[in-house]
Amino acid sequence: MAKRIAVITGASSGMGREFLLTLDSFGKYDEVWAIARRKERLEELSGSSPFPVRALPMDLSAPESLSAYAKLLSEEEPELGLLVNASGFGKFEATLDTELGDNLNMIDLNCRALAALCQSSVPYMPKGSRIINIASVAAFQPIPYINVYAATKAFVLSYSRALNRELKGRGIGVTAVCPFWTKTEFFGRAIDPSKPKIVKKYAAMYDPKDIVRRAWADAGKGKDVSMYGFIARGQKALVKLLPHSLVMSVWQRQQDLG
Repeated sequence: MAKRIAVITGASSGMGREFLLTLDSFGKYDEVWAIARRKERLEELSGSSPFPVRALPMDLSAPESLSAYAKLLSEEEPELGLLVNASGFGKFEATLDTELGDNLNMIDLNCRALAALCQSSVPYMPKGSRIINIASVAAFQPIPYINVYAATKAFVLSYSRALNRELKGRGIGVTAVCPFWTKTEFFGRAIDPSKPKIVKKYAAMYDPKDIVRRAWADAGKGKDVSMYGFIARGQKALVKLLPHSLVMSVWQRQQDLG
């Protein structure tokens, strides 16, 4: 009988780690394939995971890692019950002040890798399986000075919702999780302390445990979008009603960005 597995990317920290630690609230698995760049952080998860962990240190922005993942699936032919795409990063600075390599790497990891993992995984997913992709509240609006990150998350949201419809016939669901500001290591990479601050005001800062708990509940109900928190839901509603030119102007005034 094929081994039943869950695959979680970005598993070494933040929401990816929280998904892994609480995985037993969503189902039972013979093994968890935990993917992230830092091998030592992945190996630390074994003692706290509800299921056996296979550490797969990979840089998913590299094409060879995506090929290695697809090859591993074809060799082992597991029953893949859950895929959580939680890897990704952002930069808080003007687009042209950001290294081109960083902008392209953001697109590769946040969009290209996510789409590749979904497409490689689906052939191994039986009826009742689920994909959870981490998008963002930023997906609902253009955001100057967080431009590329917000645009990648708009891709994740749109891709996930449409893929959910396409996979309905297979009995596979897709949920896009759209968190507001969340207390994770994300900010360590997003903010360059040697440069002027871009984000100076945070309307709220949520705990990843709350985001993940809501995501599990919404995924279990078959929802294609999961959002936690009144402020997050309120912002989503406002940016649907207001012209995006006004939304961008308000954002810039809030953060003193001219």
